[in-house]
Amino acid sequence: MKFEEQNLKHQSEQRCRNIEFDTIDHHRSISSLVECEDSERDGDGLYIPPLNFSMVDNGIFRSGFPDSANFSFLQTLGLRSIICLCPEPYPEHNMEFLKSSGIRLYQFGIESYKEPFVNIPDDMIREALKVVLDDRNHPVLIHCKRGKHRTGCLVGCLRKLQRWCLTSVFDEYQRFAAAKARISDQRFMELFDISDFKHHPMLFSCSKR
Repeated sequence: MKFEEQNLKHQSEQRCRNIEFDTIDHHRSISSLVECEDSERDGDGLYIPPLNFSMVDNGIFRSGFPDSANFSFLQTLGLRSIICLCPEPYPEHNMEFLKSSGIRLYQFGIESYKEPFVNIPDDMIREALKVVLDDRNHPVLIHCKRGKHRTGCLVGCLRKLQRWCLTSVFDEYQRFAAAKARISDQRFMELFDISDFKHHPMLFSCSKR
């Protein structure tokens, strides 16, 4: 098994880190992955999804930061890629899970913030969105710390590409952010320019004709 880490080159120093693992037959079917030993599940033999886990579209999922209790559940998704929107080094036990499962990590170091000191990096959201739009990375899981703000902004920008009206984009964002919904996040999504992505194919269920 070979482990390789490389820094992707972008215009600023804070960039995506792409971590890829080469394994044999790591894109197994979901049906085979479900057949995990009971000892790998929780005490009741149940799979535990990460905080705020949800399906965004075919092959695209979102959640808060997964931990070891969630690994068996994540295996059932047959993930090819994970997009992490946190700047902190990825935990060692998570890295071992990715390595053993042949999952590629795309890490975008977006700092957590609180209003009024708002700094949502448009360039990083754009780079992360390119990863989401490439179906070679599917199935893909998008996550930040709680699966609310940074993840919500990325998913909201994806929804704009899928021609959702802003009312629906904001409604989805608010369902995950709840009482901690931020006006600045919604403003960012509203002003996000999707014209650069007009040539990207939309291979998602809610955009098929």
